[in-house]
Amino acid sequence: PAELEARLRQEYERDGYTLTAYPGARGLVIRRAGEEPQAERGRVGVLTAGTSDVPAAEEAVMLLREMGCRVEVAYDVGVAGLHRLFEPLDYLIRKIDVDAIVVAAGMDGALPSVVSGLVDVPVVGLPTSVGYGMGGGGQSALLSMLQTCSPGLAVVNIDNGIGAGAMAGLIAWRAA
Repeated sequence: PAELEARLRQEYERDGYTLTAYPGARGLVIRRAGEEPQAERGRVGVLTAGTSDVPAAEEAVMLLREMGCRVEVAYDVGVAGLHRLFEPLDYLIRKIDVDAIVVAAGMDGALPSVVSGLVDVPVVGLPTSVGYGMGGGGQSALLSMLQTCSPGLAVVNIDNGIGAGAMAGLIAWRAA
């Protein structure tokens, strides 16, 4: 909330800290004055199946940027309209040459398996608790991702954007 951010800014900025807000991730980074994220160290793509997966994906984006990774995003490219996936994947793989891709998906959690089957870089599946019906708060997406037969897919827990960002960032660091 805005009140919490204002209070944190008041507390820390007077002591020389800088604060960077990531509203999409509902996060705030507090940094000592003069400290900046590391120089670009690796490239990571972040995709979401739908728009309701964006908050979890933005957590990953926040951490990746703080790790110094170049981050490219494409949101709302899910399997309900598979044609929306081809252009972003082409851009990430051929033009950016990403080291890893984070893919956030709720509902049936199918998108990470599809992406993993189409690319030759590690994919981090990020199941989200969004959706309707029998999704079980993300359990269906999690189980679908864990049961995939598509190679190169690692899966983090439900809504764990920080864990997904950390995994993809470490892969990108090693590749860089």
